[in-house]
Amino acid sequence: MNRPIRVLVAKCGLDGHDRGAKIIATSLRDAGMEVIYTGLRQTPEMIVNTALQEDVDAIGISILSGAHMTVFPKIMKLMKEKQLDDVLLTGGGIIPEEDMRQLHEMGVGTLFPPGTTTSEIVNYITDWTKTHRSF
Repeated sequence: MNRPIRVLVAKCGLDGHDRGAKIIATSLRDAGMEVIYTGLRQTPEMIVNTALQEDVDAIGISILSGAHMTVFPKIMKLMKEKQLDDVLLTGGGIIPEEDMRQLHEMGVGTLFPPGTTTSEIVNYITDWTKTHRSF
């Protein structure tokens, strides 16, 4: 790879719990990735526009609010409109297994529940990027 993997870490909506997102952002950075952390209360439009402007390889959404079945499809729709077809959309938080399956069928990447190790997330993003992105 000629440059570090670039990952946007975002919190969408009114969910104000950002400790997990900050831990993930730090872990990704410590693994050598460039991390853009948007902070709290982002809209799907703001997230996708930032991803486009920052030329990211992956978007990671941290969600604990229960709005995952609204947020992820909206972000995916906007990503398609902006032609971000080769950008990974992943995330984690409090998401029931059945909803994870449905979101994956829609095209969302692996979603990580609480208790997932940071190394699993780093390895997933690294492996996905090497397979799907050209540098």
